[in-house]
Amino acid sequence: MGIPRAERLVNLVLCLLSTRQYLTAERIRNIVPGYADTGSEEAFYRKFERDKAELRDLGIPLETGRNSVFDGVEGYRIARRDYELADIELASDEAAAVAVASRLWESPELGAAARGALRKLRAAGVRVDDGAPAPVEPRVRAAEPAFPSLLAAVRAERTVRFDYRKPGETASFVRTVDPWGVVAWHGRWYVVGHDRDRRAARCFRLSRILGSVNTVEPGDEAAFVRPPAGVELLELVTGAEPNAVEPTSVRLWLARGRAQGVRRHAEVLGDRELAGKPGQEVVLELEHPETAAGWLAGYGPDLVVLEPETLSKAVHEAHLATLAAFGGEHDGQ
Repeated sequence: MGIPRAERLVNLVLCLLSTRQYLTAERIRNIVPGYADTGSEEAFYRKFERDKAELRDLGIPLETGRNSVFDGVEGYRIARRDYELADIELASDEAAAVAVASRLWESPELGAAARGALRKLRAAGVRVDDGAPAPVEPRVRAAEPAFPSLLAAVRAERTVRFDYRKPGETASFVRTVDPWGVVAWHGRWYVVGHDRDRRAARCFRLSRILGSVNTVEPGDEAAFVRPPAGVELLELVTGAEPNAVEPTSVRLWLARGRAQGVRRHAEVLGDRELAGKPGQEVVLELEHPETAAGWLAGYGPDLVVLEPETLSKAVHEAHLATLAAFGGEHDGQ
């Protein structure tokens, strides 16, 4: 049985990293597992060219050259000085941001990847404290069943097929899509890519995908996909999902000198004390206030929603949920 492509690429990288000399393609064919079983010389060179392009696309510095003027053909190697990362140095606030980001994902797959990244940073000597609980725990939810399969397909550059139901319709249709990326907008997840049926770029809301997402096997149309240069995935989503409502004015109280992320988008109405604390009253225009509760709750006691009442209650409930998650108590107010 042939060696999988990913394993062959790893073997090739290890081989080219372990030598200071340039290795010819024929030499690589003889010593790298995954090439020796190639049927013909032409088939080997096609495979080798694809692998070289893949390594360069991944950012691996593949060098070409000759060991001496007497060499008749060029060889290949990977210089360690260009391949290895420089020392990682994080300031205390940057390390804190990394720790918070590691707790961002609720999904087991991405949460495990974030924890693995932290372990690698510690192994490199970077101090990252992720043990202390934050006052407000940030979370990104990706509860749609299609999310893991689509994310894996994007990473593997594989075409997918799924059943999709348009809004307002009861029937579903099969879509064959070259996925370019999975993006979030206003609390909803979308897969963006090339719709093979329509022969155009399209986006699909994950919550409208029915059943499982299946990848297209090699040989069943083109199985490897990449987004065109210059394509902005989020712009495709915002263009396909226009705003259905007018922006809503939200009045907030912000503690003095705090909640800078909100202040950048708000208009200050004037100074105001709240419960004896100095601050300002501001107005913020939100196109989708129902999805902003989690964002506003993240500022903790530095932000209070004055109007509308529905948003104020939603933020208050988010605070209570955080207290409950950490075993805290509240006075019911």
